[in-house]
Amino acid sequence: MQREISAAIAVLAITSTSAQVLAADALTIYSSAQPGAVSPEQYRSGSGVPVPGYAVVRHERDMALIAGRNSVRFSDVAREIDPTTVSFESLTDPDGTRVIEQNYQFDLVSAGRLMEKYIDRDITVEQQRGTNSQTFTGTLASTNGGLVLRNKDGSVQIINGHSGVKLPELPGGLISKPTLVWDIAAQKAATHKTRVAYQTGGITWWADYNFTYAEGKDQSCKLDVGAWVSILNQSGATYKDAKLKLIAGDVQRAQRGRAVAAPEMRVMAKAMDASAGFEEKAFFEYHLYTLGFPTTLPDNSTKQLELFPAARSVNCQKALVYLGQGAGFHPYGGLVTDRGYGIQGNTKVDVYLNFKNSKENRMGMPLPAGRVRVSKLDTADNSLEFIGEDAIGHTAKDESVLIKLGSAFDVVGERKQLDFRIDNNAKWMEEDIEIKLRNRKDEPVTVVARESLYRWTNWSVVKKSQDFEKQDSRTIQFPVRIAKGAEATVRYTVRYTW
Repeated sequence: MQREISAAIAVLAITSTSAQVLAADALTIYSSAQPGAVSPEQYRSGSGVPVPGYAVVRHERDMALIAGRNSVRFSDVAREIDPTTVSFESLTDPDGTRVIEQNYQFDLVSAGRLMEKYIDRDITVEQQRGTNSQTFTGTLASTNGGLVLRNKDGSVQIINGHSGVKLPELPGGLISKPTLVWDIAAQKAATHKTRVAYQTGGITWWADYNFTYAEGKDQSCKLDVGAWVSILNQSGATYKDAKLKLIAGDVQRAQRGRAVAAPEMRVMAKAMDASAGFEEKAFFEYHLYTLGFPTTLPDNSTKQLELFPAARSVNCQKALVYLGQGAGFHPYGGLVTDRGYGIQGNTKVDVYLNFKNSKENRMGMPLPAGRVRVSKLDTADNSLEFIGEDAIGHTAKDESVLIKLGSAFDVVGERKQLDFRIDNNAKWMEEDIEIKLRNRKDEPVTVVARESLYRWTNWSVVKKSQDFEKQDSRTIQFPVRIAKGAEATVRYTVRYTW
C-alpha cells in the first residue's frame, strides 16, 4: 500500500508533503532562543527538538466576492500554523465585510488516507510478478496486513504487496494542502484587497557577535565588533520575497501545552540606510527591526544577515579576576559557623574583556542577548585564531559589556584560611584569609582578587594588607599589581557578628 497508488494520486500525495512556497507580504519573527542554545542538531529537519520561536505571517491577496455569502478557500499557509490566530480582513470594504465562520482543514491526501476512504468501495489492484502482471478487482474490506478484497461471489482475496492501485476518483474530504476556509458575508460585490494573518511555529532567530581582539598596553585592547542575525526556518513553508521584521523585547504569551518559554526576542541594530540592512525603531515597549529589502527564507534552512556594519577599534580592557573560592561556589543563605565550609582553594585566574557600549567608544546601540566569539590575529601567517566565547544579556547603550574568555595560563592563584575563631556565647567569629598570586609572564599584570564574605550579613574587615573595593553587601575585591615573574600576597581578617 505504501507504493504508488496511481500516477495522478501519487503526484497529489507528494504535493501534500512538500513545503509550501508562500508569497508572504510580511513576516515578523519572535524568538525565545537563549544565547548559544540552538545546536546544529536543530538545523536539521526531523531532529525532534522544538524550535524556540514563532512568526506572524501576513498575506495581501485580491479576492473576488459577491454581495451576500461567500465561501473562500485559502491554502497559502505554513504546516506549523496555529489556526486559532488566523485573521481575515477586507481592506476594500472593512465595515461591510465580516467572517461568519472560519475552518482549518488539514485532512491531507496520502496513500493511507485514500485507502481508508475506499473501504467498502470497489478498487482495482495491480500486482507485478517478474515480467507478468495480474489485475484484481473487488470491494476493499480492509487495509490491515495487506489489502483484503471481497469478490462479487462472496469469496475473499488477501493481496500482500502490489505495484499499484487504481481508484475511480479522488474522494471528497481530502485536500492536497492545509487550507483555511471562510464563510464571508460581503455587502459589496467587487474584487476585494484582503489581508490574511496568522502565527506559525517552527521558526526563530538569534544574534551572534564576532569580535577581533588586538593587544594594547597595560591590558588595554581594541576590538572590531561585527554582528549577524541567524534565522532558522522549519515551519513547513518557504517565504519568498518577504518583508522581514524582527521584534526585540520580552513579549508575553499565555502558557501553552507545548510552549518552550515566554518568548524573549533579542536583536540589535543601529539606524542605517534601509537598503543596506536593518533599520531600528522603538515600538511599544520593544524595538522593531525591519530589513530594508525583501528576502526569501527557504524551509528547512538557516539564513544569516548582517545585523549592523562592523564597529572598528572599540576600546576595551582585559581584566584578570581571581575567585579564590571557585567560580562554582554558591554561598549558603544562613549563618555559617562551620570552620571548613567554603575554604576550598581555586588556582585558576579568569580572563575577561570589558568595554563601554557608548557612542564615544564607536558603539552606543542596544545590544541584545547573544553569543560572542572572540578571535585574535596571528601575525605569523595573518590568520585569525579563536580565543574564547561567552554569552551576553540585553545591554542598553552606555552600559558596560563583560565577556569571559577562559583562564590565564601564566597567572595562578592560591587561597587558604590561616585561622578561624568563634565565640558562640558572644556571637562573633573571625577568619584570617591569605591570597597569593603569581605572575609568570614577561610583563606586569593587574589581578582582581574577589572574595565572597558568605558566613553572615553583618561583617567588617578588621585587618587588611591593602585597600579593597566593596562590590555589594557580601563581596569585596582587592586590585593587585604584580611585577613580571613576581608574586604578591593579600591578607585580611573579617569579623562576623550576629
